[in-house]
Amino acid sequence: MLHTVLLEREIYASEEHKMMQGMIQDFINNEIIEHTEEWEKNGMVSRDIWERAGKLGLLCIDMPENYGGSGLDFSFSALFIEELGKKGVSGPGFSLHSDIVAPYLLKYGTEAQKQKYLPQMATGKLITSIGMTEPNCGSDLKAIKTNAVDKGDHYLVNGQKTFITNGYMCDMAIVAVKTNIGTEKEGVSLLIIESAYDGFEKGIPFKKIGMKAQDTCELFFDNVKVPKENLLGEEGSGFKIMMTELARERLTVALNAIGGAEGAIENTIDYTSTRTAFKQPIAAFQNTQFKLAECATQLQVHQTFVDRCTQLLTKHQLTAESASMAKYSATEMHSKIVDECLQLFGGYGYIWDYPIARMYADNRVARIYAGTNEIMKLLIARGLFRELFQHLKAIKKQV
Repeated sequence: MLHTVLLEREIYASEEHKMMQGMIQDFINNEIIEHTEEWEKNGMVSRDIWERAGKLGLLCIDMPENYGGSGLDFSFSALFIEELGKKGVSGPGFSLHSDIVAPYLLKYGTEAQKQKYLPQMATGKLITSIGMTEPNCGSDLKAIKTNAVDKGDHYLVNGQKTFITNGYMCDMAIVAVKTNIGTEKEGVSLLIIESAYDGFEKGIPFKKIGMKAQDTCELFFDNVKVPKENLLGEEGSGFKIMMTELARERLTVALNAIGGAEGAIENTIDYTSTRTAFKQPIAAFQNTQFKLAECATQLQVHQTFVDRCTQLLTKHQLTAESASMAKYSATEMHSKIVDECLQLFGGYGYIWDYPIARMYADNRVARIYAGTNEIMKLLIARGLFRELFQHLKAIKKQV
């Protein structure tokens, strides 16, 4: 029904996209939705759903076929993210696995690292996470305390990470650590750490306001021996790598917001068309019509910009500023739309059995993770005033 109002999106208009969309929708409806309550109680999904997604070719979609991926472009992965968001799926952390960890390995990993991990990731038999955030360190990644001491043929890692998506289920994590502490070469490096290594411990999954089916926990490293060949990129290059790849992560958050907003509007249209008050459908009231018109308009505007960002990413041209704009604006829009839609559900909107209630609880964290929206504004502002900052920096050097 909603699609009769919104413009057709060219980015998903090909026959290949439509076929993929149908398969994804069947996968979600037949294999995910019915398990939601069970997964929420467990605080995590089953490993089976990961392997099922792998068999359907839904993991590592834009990875090359020689590494087990589907060899498609990022727009197919974007479609998957949106469809999950549309149904309010909070469970499997597929996107972090496929759209953050896999690109790290593909771009910065050695051939041996890529051959070892990517094919297994594509099957869903190897689940991954990424460890950046620490208890006393959020967006300021240079302030991390987790350290890796060079012991010749291996690193000895000690420290702690928190708020780790897929943390409890992960078989491998890319972890940000400090190396060469106290020397001129001190910096942030990235290590591939397998959960089977001695000293790698996982905390109990957090009990969260929303995203209840997504396992999120702390990771602990107590004298973990990590082989030297598990260094991702060069020593000290970790911060630069993370900053480069954050644009894609932030776009995935925006895509989820687009899907989530569309799903909320569609659910609300269906509900208000059948729910009656004063002997007529709620949708017959002008207030309902105006509210949904406002929501649909905001969704359309944001879809257009996020589609443009997706196209730029497929060409490796998406800037950090544009990704920050997409993440900040789309998540704010999503939050407002879900709030408006829940209001139109009345009391039922506050009942957990209704998808809109889950959407309301789940979407809040999107304005926090992948960099808070306040950080997004700062990054956008820096882009606007880059020349001024460079000029001021030059003046300070002269003084």
